[in-house]
Amino acid sequence: MARVKSGSITKARHKKVLKQAKGFFGSRHRLYKTAKESVMHQGQYAFRDRRQNKRNFRKLWITRINAAVRQYDLSYSKFMNGLSKAGIVINRKMLSQIAIEDEKEFKKIVDIAKDALNGKMPKVEAKKAVKEEKKETKKEEVKEVKKETTKKEPAKKAEKKETKTDLSKLTVAELKEMAKKKKVEGYTSMKKADLINALK
Repeated sequence: MARVKSGSITKARHKKVLKQAKGFFGSRHRLYKTAKESVMHQGQYAFRDRRQNKRNFRKLWITRINAAVRQYDLSYSKFMNGLSKAGIVINRKMLSQIAIEDEKEFKKIVDIAKDALNGKMPKVEAKKAVKEEKKETKKEEVKEVKKETTKKEPAKKAEKKETKTDLSKLTVAELKEMAKKKKVEGYTSMKKADLINALK
């Protein structure tokens, strides 16, 4: 048996790990064994914290919204409840951004939430009208789609007829597939001319 040297492959693997450990403290970026261990842990922490980060940002947005809403004598929970009652759907990121950059618009949103909490619903009729319009447009779209499908059916039939006459343009492999579908006996050993005759 010939001796197999795996030096270049091992070196490449080591280099890959040490490259990932670049910038780590002390022997963690110099020695392969410690570098490999720290890279492994790094991956686990990164996976965990990508999910943790979403929670941290949500907490930050909530604290910002809460701080902005307290100026108008409302708590965060009441404010969000008011928005849901008013039928306003804005995510927390946008709300916090509006609170920081545009106080006037944020005050309008707070007023709407307060009105909803007090039982004064904002322009429900207008919302109903918009919903009805959307429903009507959807119905019209469905009707148009049905009409198009009915128009396409005769065209498909015509295409099928054309394919029957154009068997000579098809390859042998395609003809064999058609023969297989139609369950023609001995199609595997047939030539192109025989296949065309069998399919006709």
